Amino acid sequence: MTDGFRNDRRDLLKGAAATVALAALARTALPGGAFAQGAGPEVKGAKLGFIALTDAGPLFVAKEKGFFAKHGMPDVEVLKQASWGTTRDNLVLGSEGNGIDGAHILSPMPYLISAGRVTQNNVPVPMQILARLNVNGQCISVAKEYLDQKVGLDSKVFKAAVEKKKASGKSVKAAMTFPGGTHDLWIRYWMAAGGIDPDKDIETIVVPPPQMVANMKVGTMDCFCVGEPWNAQLVQQGLGYSALTTGELWKNHPEKAFAMRASFTEKYPNATRALLMAVIEAQMWCDKPENRDEFAAIVAKRQWINIPVADVAGRMKGTIDYGDGRVVENSPHIMKFFADDASYPYQSHDLWFLTEDIRWGKFDAQTDTKALIAKVNREDLWREAAKALGVTAIPTSTSRGKETFFDGKVFDPADPAAYLSSLGIKRIA
Repeated sequence: MTDGFRNDRRDLLKGAAATVALAALARTALPGGAFAQGAGPEVKGAKLGFIALTDAGPLFVAKEKGFFAKHGMPDVEVLKQASWGTTRDNLVLGSEGNGIDGAHILSPMPYLISAGRVTQNNVPVPMQILARLNVNGQCISVAKEYLDQKVGLDSKVFKAAVEKKKASGKSVKAAMTFPGGTHDLWIRYWMAAGGIDPDKDIETIVVPPPQMVANMKVGTMDCFCVGEPWNAQLVQQGLGYSALTTGELWKNHPEKAFAMRASFTEKYPNATRALLMAVIEAQMWCDKPENRDEFAAIVAKRQWINIPVADVAGRMKGTIDYGDGRVVENSPHIMKFFADDASYPYQSHDLWFLTEDIRWGKFDAQTDTKALIAKVNREDLWREAAKALGVTAIPTSTSRGKETFFDGKVFDPADPAAYLSSLGIKRIA
C-alpha cells in the first residue's frame, strides 16, 4: 500500500542560506536538530481538540495552570469534540478551515488519517505524534444483566453468556469508540482470546465516549470499552460493572497520543516545541500524588468533562470499585501520564497498533509499517523538548522491547509476523 504523502520537510529556520543549510544538516544528523534554539514561537496559539475523557487531562492542566502561556503560547484553545469522528474531520480541515491543528487522540488515529484509511475519498492528511498522553486507564465494562456471570479477564465466561443470549434470539452488541482505535483493539483482543469472533459472533457499534453510559442505560449494548471516567460512572449509576481494566490485558499499555497536523509542525517548529514542552510539563504535574485532588477537580469542570468529582477522583488515585463486589486499592494499573516513560512515544508501541490494525483489516497486509512510522512518529521532537525542560531520564531506545499480554502472547517488535502467527493470523506480508 502506498501512503501517498511526501517526505519533504520545510526548512525549519529563517535567515541566511548558510544557516538554513546548517539547520537542515542538524535535523538529518541529530535527533534534536528540529528547533531553532533561543527563538520564540512563530505564533501565540493553536487549536487543540479533546474528547471528554480523563486522559485528556494534561491538555486541561496545561491550559488552566498556565503551561501553554509559560512557553509563549497564551492563545492556545482547547476545544471539546463530540466524537473521534468529529476530531478526525476537524483535523482534516485544519484551523485554516475552521477545524483544529492538533488533538488528544487515540494513538492509531494519526496513522489511519495520514494513510487516508479513514478520511473522505481516502485522501491522506499527514499527522505527527509528538507524545504519548497516558498509559493504562481504560476498562471493558458489561451490563448489569451479566452480574451473576462475574465476567472478568477470561472472556470465555462472556462467550458462554453471549451464546446463551443469542440462542434466545437476541442480538449481542459491543461498543467501542472508533474503528481501528485503541478501544476497538482492546475489546477485540479480549474477546478473541476467549474464542469470540468480534466480526461474526457479535455486532460491534461505534459510540462516542460521553454517550456510553446513556446508551447502556437504554439497553443499546451489552458491553463497551472506553476510558475513564465513564466506566466509573456506569458503576456509580448501578448500570453495570467493570469486567477488567485494560492494564490487566497489557500492563502499562500505551493509550492516547498528543498529535498535530504535519503542516503545523513543519510551518511552526518553535511553536510545536512550546506546545510539546507545555504538555510534557503538565504530564509531570498530573502524576504527582499531591496534585491528584486538584487534578480531579479540574477534569470534572463543566468546560472539560462536566461530571461529579466523585466519578473521577477514585480511579484517578488508584481505587477501583469494579461494581461487582471487587474493590482494589492502590491499583498497579493506575493511569499514568509521565511516570515510567508514559509520555515517550515508543515506535514499538505504534508498530503494535499497526500490526493489530492489519490483523483486523484496517490496514493492508502489505503496509510498509516502518516507513509509515518514520513519517508519523516524532520521538525526536519529544527528546528535544524533554531536554529543554531539563528531563534527564530519557529513553535511549525507540523500542520498549518485547511486550507480554495477559494470555501469554508476546509481541516482538523485531518480528510482528510471528506475533500474528501466534494468534492464528497469517495475513501479514
